[in-house]
Amino acid sequence: MVQTDRPLEMAPADLVEVAVALPLFGRFTYRVPPLLRAGVEIGQRVLVPFGRRRVTGYVVGRAERPPEAALKSIEGVLDAAPLFPAAMLPFFQWIADYYIHPLGEVLQAALPSGINVADQVSVALTEEGRQALGDPSRDPWEAEVVRRLQRGSCRLTTLKRLAGSALTQGTLNQWKQNGWVVCERALGGGRIRPKTERYVRPLMDKETAGLLSAPRRALADLLAAHGPMSVHDLKVHVPTAANLVRAMARDGQVALETREVYRDPLGAPITPDVPPVPTPEQQRAVATMGAALGNGYRTFLLSGVTGSGKTEVYLRLAAMALERGVAVLVLVPEIALISQTERVFRARFGQRVALLHSGLSDGERLDQWLRIRRGEAAIAIGARSAIFAPFEAIGLIIVDEEHDDSYKQEGALRYNARDLAVVRARQLDGVAVLGSATPSLQSAYNAGSGKFERINLFERVDQRLMPEIVVRDLSDLREERGLRRFLTPELTEGMRACLAQGEQVLLFLNRRGFANTLICAACGQAVQCDRCDISLTYHQQINAYKCHYCGFSQAAVARCSRCGSSRINRLGIGTERLAAHIQERFPTARVARMDRDTTRRKGALLKILKALRERRIDILIGTQMVAKGHDYPFITLVGIICADLSLSLPDFRAGERTFQLLAQVAGRAGRGDLPGHVILQTYNPLHFSITAARDQDYDAFYRQEIQFRQALGYPPFTRMIQLRISGRDKDRVAEHARQLGEAGSVLLRDRQSYGDLGILGPIEAPLARIADHFRWQMLVKGPRAGTLHRFVRDLLFGADTVAPKGDVSVAVDVDPVFLM
Repeated sequence: MVQTDRPLEMAPADLVEVAVALPLFGRFTYRVPPLLRAGVEIGQRVLVPFGRRRVTGYVVGRAERPPEAALKSIEGVLDAAPLFPAAMLPFFQWIADYYIHPLGEVLQAALPSGINVADQVSVALTEEGRQALGDPSRDPWEAEVVRRLQRGSCRLTTLKRLAGSALTQGTLNQWKQNGWVVCERALGGGRIRPKTERYVRPLMDKETAGLLSAPRRALADLLAAHGPMSVHDLKVHVPTAANLVRAMARDGQVALETREVYRDPLGAPITPDVPPVPTPEQQRAVATMGAALGNGYRTFLLSGVTGSGKTEVYLRLAAMALERGVAVLVLVPEIALISQTERVFRARFGQRVALLHSGLSDGERLDQWLRIRRGEAAIAIGARSAIFAPFEAIGLIIVDEEHDDSYKQEGALRYNARDLAVVRARQLDGVAVLGSATPSLQSAYNAGSGKFERINLFERVDQRLMPEIVVRDLSDLREERGLRRFLTPELTEGMRACLAQGEQVLLFLNRRGFANTLICAACGQAVQCDRCDISLTYHQQINAYKCHYCGFSQAAVARCSRCGSSRINRLGIGTERLAAHIQERFPTARVARMDRDTTRRKGALLKILKALRERRIDILIGTQMVAKGHDYPFITLVGIICADLSLSLPDFRAGERTFQLLAQVAGRAGRGDLPGHVILQTYNPLHFSITAARDQDYDAFYRQEIQFRQALGYPPFTRMIQLRISGRDKDRVAEHARQLGEAGSVLLRDRQSYGDLGILGPIEAPLARIADHFRWQMLVKGPRAGTLHRFVRDLLFGADTVAPKGDVSVAVDVDPVFLM
């Protein structure tokens, strides 16, 4: 447990420490004006001057008076009460230290988005500017900026997105001096606030109400029956209520008051469930882990085969935690799983459940956060960002499908929610439960070394059998044409038999789109993204070529960029093409797709899952979304179209990911009363990841994979930090990467300080350009995390550090998951 060296209790003080929501390390001291001293607490946001602007800051402690300092004062307190408890500050500080990230940005990432305010610069074009910058001889980026400004003033950030690194601060200052543009600063942001509604409270007795006119009497009767009501609810019964209550308020018959209300993301109430009788394995698991609640920190690895009833174990543990008066945090890897988890927890615990995930609107997320903060919810369910739920005390943290890479956040703050669950449980003396049918190698290793305690569930509930898995070699179909090369006769016949019996089929293909390889028939040139070194994918439904990395899209009528030919061959296979072929092969079947394209709109995923549950879908075709913990009781056949797609990636975890994905998707079969069958198609039937998935033998896979990791010095035997160097200038990025590598080599010569650290690279990233940013990477690995972190800090922030030039940036990824 990492302790802050600042006191968490704060009496009224004239100096406070503030972390600002900017990419700056350290805490900053501000003076508190006398009128605000009684109202400033740790966990509140404050508006502070910073340089020439005002930004949002977070009060993180009390400050000692510096010997010599002309301190600025905070300008306002933005919250009536702290947004997070002071007890969470050590957790946030641990994150900042471990992930080498500014504390202010950690807090910004943790809190609901859309609530912060800051000075924003708007730019307007003058008449002189229209003439000077409208010159046709000027650079294209200047013409783009002028076209935007001619429509009216806009934020400076908008112009920088249009112009990129070409629009520097020096250029903008020169334009201002020339009188071409005018810049203004104004406080912006903070668009999300608590929602309020007008409520009506009666002020008259029953006798007085009887003397009112008929419309007023009807409204008074409603208030007498239900008590204070919102104007919105009154209008359901009395359409003219808005006008009536204003008139009645003027006459002193009712009082109008504004109340804060919650935006409800939960929807209709759910019928309470009847807990099933647990299996003997479930009983033993609940007894062992339940006994640990309230008795200090413990982490359990719950390793249960698919369909073994891990969710029921979670529910029973949650009930035991609530009986002890402590909160429960439940993490699931993706938003796609939250609806299922939320439904079963609400059926058991009702309104004590809150949701926290990015699928909510900003307002809904703020309201759920406030419910937790105010103690109105005792269970929080969400994806990785829910790890920041503002509970005072958490007794139980559950991480379902703990092996899933989705727990790793990619972005400014690259954290792993699974790892943070263990850290938060340790800091709060709570219990962490990591559940999976295919545990991550790291968690299994920790269980083997004694850091975690492993509990196994070997059998499915109701004594259901595990699905039978057969492997078929796609090499036998190489002479076939079209999509017949991807559908073995066994799979086709199995689907036909399954449909004839009224059962459901799941086809898994981890590649979306219609055709993923686009080749010019005239010159052989691949059709690539203009902004990435990636081939485009054809999407038939929108008749466009799309990049799955930056979102670039162009019409499918576009010609070859090299020779101008319009003859583009669309090769390869994706879920869209597979769905079209299956619908043609089985014309009476009801075919649906579940991938990122079909679930993009809010509510689309729930609609697909509901249709599947109600048996209005016969064949579901999907990407890895279908493999993640969903319960499909009527699916009896799973077809894995090509099991090799992830094996060829240049990543040491490729084998692990392939095994987990295949074992998980195979586990969707036979979860109801009927037995399941899986046909696994592959070009590598003898690869140990394939054979272990076929035999449903996690231990066999672990034994072979752990030997490979140990021989090559990869995690879990070493720790790794990845440095990602990127920017728009290819030569500058390459030069800074080389300089960083040389500086690292010089530092490593001091073996006494850094021990057995090693550097891999720097090299160009496998995906060398994404969204017009060129990318290099360097891996630093070693056996001890402390030494590794100290080396990276010395390399990036030491006295001899070489600062990046231009827009080149260096991102730090501790314990990287994606190496592309």
